[in-house]
Amino acid sequence: QVQLVESGGGLMQAGGSLRLSCAASGRIFSNYAMGWFRQAPGKEREFVAGIVWGSGSTYYADSVKGRFTISRDSAKNTVALQMNSLKPEDTAVYYCAARWTVLTTLPSEWHYWGQGTQVTVSS
Repeated sequence: QVQLVESGGGLMQAGGSLRLSCAASGRIFSNYAMGWFRQAPGKEREFVAGIVWGSGSTYYADSVKGRFTISRDSAKNTVALQMNSLKPEDTAVYYCAARWTVLTTLPSEWHYWGQGTQVTVSS
């Protein structure tokens, strides 16, 4: 069993930066994938970024490529999402997720979820 707790959300002006962190309790194996998703009001949850725990390989949605960076700290069991050049359309609740097999962008196929943290970007 894996429990995930996000932190670091908040209010930021467009063009600014925020860093989200996700602390995982329980054993994270090398074949796990960790990811960040977001859900804006009235919209479906969508994939933002993912990382393979063992190899460190990363994947990004086209909408955030070049602006967001996902990273992991194996010693601390944490995953971070550095968000730069924020845009109003990045406003959403951001969720940390874990999956015990290959990375996928489909929210329904992830096994563990955090409670979410709000990110609001003003224009």
